[in-house]
Amino acid sequence: MVEKIGVIGGGSWGTALAILLSKKGYEVELWIRNKAQCDSINISKENVKYLPGVIIPSNVRIINDLERVVKNKDILVLATPSHGVRNILINSKNYIKSGQIIVNVAKGIENESLMRISQVVNEIVPKSKYAILSGPSHAEEVARDMPTTVVAASREKDIANYVQDIFMAPKFRVYTNPDVIGVELGGSLKNVIALGAGISDGLGYGDNTKAALMTRGIIEMARLGEKMGANYETFAGLSGIGDLIVTCTSMHSRNRRAGILIGEGKTLEEAISSVGMVVEGIKTAKSAYELADKYNVIMPIAEEIYEVLYKGKDVKNSVVNLMLRDKKHEMEDIAKILNNEW
Repeated sequence: MVEKIGVIGGGSWGTALAILLSKKGYEVELWIRNKAQCDSINISKENVKYLPGVIIPSNVRIINDLERVVKNKDILVLATPSHGVRNILINSKNYIKSGQIIVNVAKGIENESLMRISQVVNEIVPKSKYAILSGPSHAEEVARDMPTTVVAASREKDIANYVQDIFMAPKFRVYTNPDVIGVELGGSLKNVIALGAGISDGLGYGDNTKAALMTRGIIEMARLGEKMGANYETFAGLSGIGDLIVTCTSMHSRNRRAGILIGEGKTLEEAISSVGMVVEGIKTAKSAYELADKYNVIMPIAEEIYEVLYKGKDVKNSVVNLMLRDKKHEMEDIAKILNNEW
């Protein structure tokens, strides 16, 4: 049997995954929200706005009909921005059959509810099966067959293994992990730290500063994750430190690029406009700040980034605040993680 796969979301990541899956011989339909863009891609076979220079194979059907992309599919890939997932599910829930596998590739946490995507899916389509695909994976590189490694997480081992088999390819290696919470939080929170890394670059600071932000950032991610029920080991894996490294260091990263602009003195609105695509870390920064307060977790980097984005705090003052915090022993944090004592 040839699996039928619907990819919901025609941004760079949805397009890249549709290309990947089509090359494996699956029947793939890619849903584009904007009809004009949909028509344009059908003619040119290129997603000029989000993935220029990459030809989309002719066996990827580009459609504008949400019902069609959802109905009678073995797998649905959720590739819309995280803040749009709820509406997509509400609009398509009548077409989603019981047991249908939903693979989420969006990275974010709802602002209003502070829910992870798996929780949103379970609320709206509880009879579906859920997995998340995450890790250091820029769409621009996946679409060009550059070797990439990710993780598929599901609470059900057979679902994780199935998703692994579906996506595994010669240049796309997939591991499995049962820790849905950890993988979701890792993929979401790293965007906040990447904004900070970009701000550091925009201020003209060097590699020392960025290394410190990344190292202490992963500690903050693990602190919150463990309090929310994640396995601390997950943050040492692909969806944790792996995704953090690539997002903090690459110019493919929208979050880093936005941070650079903010560090250079641009307003938040100017930075978003210049990037031209969704910058997930901006909304996630607000959720991370509120989750840290809810779970009583110390997250000084995330707090300072929130203050810069939402309270207009001067970025240079934020750096001073971070550097002059109360003295600590480094191994205090690391030992707690190793001993699961958060």
